[in-house]
Amino acid sequence: MKKIILILSVVLLVLLIIWVIGQLRYKNVSSGDEYRASARDKKITIYDIGDLESMVAQIIPRGGFDYIRGGAETENTMRRNESAFDAVDIYPRVMTGVDNPDTRTSILGVDISMPIIAAPAAAHGLAHVTAEAGSARGVAAAGTIMSVSTYASSTLAKIAEAGNGAPQWFQLYLSKDEDATRALVKSAEDLGYSAIILTVDAPIGGNRVRDARNDFKFPLDLPNVPRSGGQGIGTIFAAAKNNLTPYDVMWVKSMTDLPVIVKGIQHPDDADIAIGAGADAIWVSNHGGRQLDGAPAAFEVLSEIAVRVNKRVPIIFDGGIRRGQHVFKAVASGADVVAIGRPVIYGLALGGWRGVESVFEYLKADLQRVMWLAGAQTVAEIQDIELRPKCVTVRCAEL
Repeated sequence: MKKIILILSVVLLVLLIIWVIGQLRYKNVSSGDEYRASARDKKITIYDIGDLESMVAQIIPRGGFDYIRGGAETENTMRRNESAFDAVDIYPRVMTGVDNPDTRTSILGVDISMPIIAAPAAAHGLAHVTAEAGSARGVAAAGTIMSVSTYASSTLAKIAEAGNGAPQWFQLYLSKDEDATRALVKSAEDLGYSAIILTVDAPIGGNRVRDARNDFKFPLDLPNVPRSGGQGIGTIFAAAKNNLTPYDVMWVKSMTDLPVIVKGIQHPDDADIAIGAGADAIWVSNHGGRQLDGAPAAFEVLSEIAVRVNKRVPIIFDGGIRRGQHVFKAVASGADVVAIGRPVIYGLALGGWRGVESVFEYLKADLQRVMWLAGAQTVAEIQDIELRPKCVTVRCAEL
């Protein structure tokens, strides 16, 4: 009996030591002393984008991973972003003569290799030591557009340099300090960014339960946000303007000749308002399910918004894109291009810039496969392919 108690005591002691080490390693995340992002540099083999999440969870600290992966509250809206695509089916057309479908397209005068771009996302440095500069290099290699967040963990100059002339857009959170906003827009213009993405769906941060439980603080500085290191996202959002109106779109338009994209549209009326205020494009998004839990999935509102927009301006879409069929369905529902956020960061963590390129190559090949099977030779022809609500009853199937 004593021997059993001794063995159990040793096991418990070992488990306690492991737990303490883990806590100590995370404890200093806010100061950056113990935070270890990935430094991998390799192409990655992808069978399913969904596999990447669990792989990344094993190689970066818990707080950083939960910040990247997490959504608001119960994360219901975040989960629905992906599952919403299952509500419609693609009706394939055959004998169309399609051969080696062409995924190339353009948006706002920029030619790209596929209708898939990188969405703006904060703090890529949580995933990899090269941060947004690594992502920019990978996106450029894939031949598409890199969107850079105000809350990036690399400087705008370093990201632009890594892109080596490839198209880049700058995502803007308006600051309460108007001079700071003007300076950011001017810097982006001077560095060659070709559009401004004005985010309007984050007057405050969503209730991100994972971050609260982890007491997450950024373990690195965000160069565009003074004194950001060691702060939580709620504190950082508090420095942003939180009473946005259409006049803010007009104000940003007045300070730049670059196209202004209004991001965070989830209602047809807001699309009208944004276009009326001068938006050169709109971005349908619910912020990756990170703001209002209980809002619709982004895909659930896309077609209604597209009907209202009626091709007056281009539409960018994000929310749950993980497969070629998701890209196809979004474009068939009215999007001109789609954007991916978390998959880019997962690719960065697993392989650096080569991992990012691998993610885009996978989605491009998967989209091309779907186009071939559905009967669409070009991206423009995707909108001619019919989507139908999924049949869930015997009677529906008979009809």
